[in-house]
Amino acid sequence: MGYEDTGRERSVDPTPAVPAAVLENVFDDPTHGEPGRDRVSVHVFWEFLLLAGLAALGWLLWRADPDALRGADLRTLLVDAVGLGLLALAAGLSLRTAAPNLAIGPVAVAAALHYAEQGDRGLATSVGSAVVVAAVGGLVLALAVVALQVPAWAASLAGAAGVVVYIERRSAPVLVQGDYDPRSTAGYLFAGFAAVAVLGGLFGTIRAIRRLVGRYRPVADPARRRGPLAAVVTALALVGSTVLAALAGVLLAANPPGVVTPTSGLDWTVLAIGVSLLGGTSAYGRRGGVFGTVLAVGLVTVFEAYAPERDWSVSRWAVGGVALGVGLLATRLVETFGRPRPGVVEKPEPVGDGTISSGWSVPRPQLADNWPPTLPTPPAPEPADPWRDPRWEDGPRRWDAGDR
Repeated sequence: MGYEDTGRERSVDPTPAVPAAVLENVFDDPTHGEPGRDRVSVHVFWEFLLLAGLAALGWLLWRADPDALRGADLRTLLVDAVGLGLLALAAGLSLRTAAPNLAIGPVAVAAALHYAEQGDRGLATSVGSAVVVAAVGGLVLALAVVALQVPAWAASLAGAAGVVVYIERRSAPVLVQGDYDPRSTAGYLFAGFAAVAVLGGLFGTIRAIRRLVGRYRPVADPARRRGPLAAVVTALALVGSTVLAALAGVLLAANPPGVVTPTSGLDWTVLAIGVSLLGGTSAYGRRGGVFGTVLAVGLVTVFEAYAPERDWSVSRWAVGGVALGVGLLATRLVETFGRPRPGVVEKPEPVGDGTISSGWSVPRPQLADNWPPTLPTPPAPEPADPWRDPRWEDGPRRWDAGDR
């Protein structure tokens, strides 16, 4: 191998070089998941279709009623979009962690009723109490899901039933008592919602975050526990989705006409999950796009404003059912074309001194301080003693005697 003899001792590093590509796949949980990077081209394609549909519907609404896209009507439309957007974010957050929260619709209606009855006590008091109750309820739901390892949809459906019992205590519509008008800040509210949705989508494309958020996604036996980290992430997602649903209910209640009708709220759940799936979030968890939620919310909101212009009587159940059906089609596309490309080995990356390592390479020898020479140096011959030379002896040596 061309070792250079420096006269010093050498040692060979017994640890082989490991390529960076292999190290990245170590954290993909290869016994339960698919190692490799998810593809995002399918999300770009789907979001382009959503953008085209939103542009077409916006143009149709402009032709039918130009006033709907300017002035007070536009601000009301933006507040409706933010309310639906918060519900879609709540649904998407729980879906990304593979723990769908079906209680978000009833929670939104219950929060709207609470704000309608307690709004005269001040915005901070009425909204703060609703958020605290929603957080506690979300925490109880999360503990049931991660501690008992039960399906989130079943546990949240049981929680939704309990919230519906609270809603059914009112038999008549409730007039909103508060004086908060979100239309005065409609533009800021929509910009904030869009920023949160897009930033969340961007962070979700980062490989480590996508793995972390989707760790609860079942890939073997769904009843097996996925570890404490997956439990913590899922619990935070369930609490966050419940709080977002409560904020959405308050915002929708404050938007004129200012009357809240007691309903089960399950139609809002269907619509929110349908919009989230329509935006490109996978029903299996983990995978999702960047701009899909904003585009899907805009598409559904503009359609709900355009339908009355054509004298169409479309219920929230129908819109949510169609969005859910199309969203399931999007899920199939995302899972088919968004997973890591099969049979592709990632290109090895430079390691150490810039050379390409493949994992099978022979470790390169390194210099050390002490290295034994190839052949041992023979000892120097001892010098002859001159006084033992036969020339200096007087008598005959014993071995020269005649009797020998």
